[in-house]
Amino acid sequence: MKVFYASTLFGAMSLAAAIDDGRFGDGRRVLVVSNNAAIPEVSMPLDQTPGFGVLRKRFDRVVSWNELIAPLHPSDWRARVIEVPMMERLIRSHWGLDEVEELVLESIAVPPARTIAGLVRDCPISVYSDGLMSYGPTRDPLPAEIFRRIERLIHLDLVQGLKPLLLSEYGVAPEILPEERFLSVVHEVTATAPDMLAGQAIILGQYMSALEIVTPEEEAGLHETMLKALAARGYTNVVFKPHPAAGRRHAQLLRSAAESMGVRLAVIGESVPAEVCFAALRPELVVGCFSTGLVTARRYFGLEVASYGTDLVLERLTPYENSNRIPLTIVDALLPRLSAEGHIERPPVTDVQALVRSVGYCMQADTYPDLRPDDIAFDPRYYKRKRLETLGFADKPSAFTRIRRKIRSAI
Repeated sequence: MKVFYASTLFGAMSLAAAIDDGRFGDGRRVLVVSNNAAIPEVSMPLDQTPGFGVLRKRFDRVVSWNELIAPLHPSDWRARVIEVPMMERLIRSHWGLDEVEELVLESIAVPPARTIAGLVRDCPISVYSDGLMSYGPTRDPLPAEIFRRIERLIHLDLVQGLKPLLLSEYGVAPEILPEERFLSVVHEVTATAPDMLAGQAIILGQYMSALEIVTPEEEAGLHETMLKALAARGYTNVVFKPHPAAGRRHAQLLRSAAESMGVRLAVIGESVPAEVCFAALRPELVVGCFSTGLVTARRYFGLEVASYGTDLVLERLTPYENSNRIPLTIVDALLPRLSAEGHIERPPVTDVQALVRSVGYCMQADTYPDLRPDDIAFDPRYYKRKRLETLGFADKPSAFTRIRRKIRSAI
């Protein structure tokens, strides 16, 4: 028996592609689903979304993590050490998990995946990546009883030639999931998706304010500016694709803004993966901040894409170790940028692999000492001067310089 975990339809599609590619062999399969939205009770569970039906046949049983731990939230609850043996017996008996041969998880560093890994013990673990996060450092250190069991990282080849940093400090081998397998599953889901209103361009929403990267007003402002820029480019029919965990407020605000601009805005259900939208709608342009969907749109569907707002988010992102830094850096350095006036500009030519390695080192120098470059040229988009000073890449300022900086920042 193999136990899988997924929290999004994108994750479930990735699992289906890996299963179709023979990565997990034969045998009984149990899928654990969870809804990690801020208020799960008012959003649709993964196993009830329209596109999930064609994926269900790959699993013998589907069970809900939310139902098991209700009314606790999946992203918050962890079993106390003293409760682990009891909870393991409960889970195994409740879900009929006899001999678990393998546990397959996404986002291993955080609950609920980390919680499940600590409760379903004594079996190997495979991790499958959830987008651009795989190219960044492991978010938090893992206990030995978990990292010693991890045998592989299955990931999409989103940035060709770029090797994931995730779990590399534990010697975990990365495996690329073939493009054709993933696209086959996407088209399978698309064939059953509800009819979508056509649009010339798509705006990809995220949930940055929920993560306290920017304020709700700033995130709504980013969406509105993207819409204005698209209108300036002559687009009159635009689709907004909210993030599954973002809630409905951003869509409501953008609808009001669209009316004043004379733009027809269609809002796609939050449970529909962006990749299904790309396959079904074939938009002329896809715009977002640093969503993985920007990369999948260009890499797998050949669509024109542009990022907007990365400079603001790069400036605001704290602490420096924030796991969103690498996805943000990749999108900012690799993809064209949309201006508020609607112009699209190519970013300066950058060695993305060297940039990702050096930023990854600066994020977690103690964990990845082998990534240390010989030198780092200060670029305020990607590095903080204090961080470079601490790591020995820049001279520490004199007392006079520090005082002058404080005066400038106070003005």
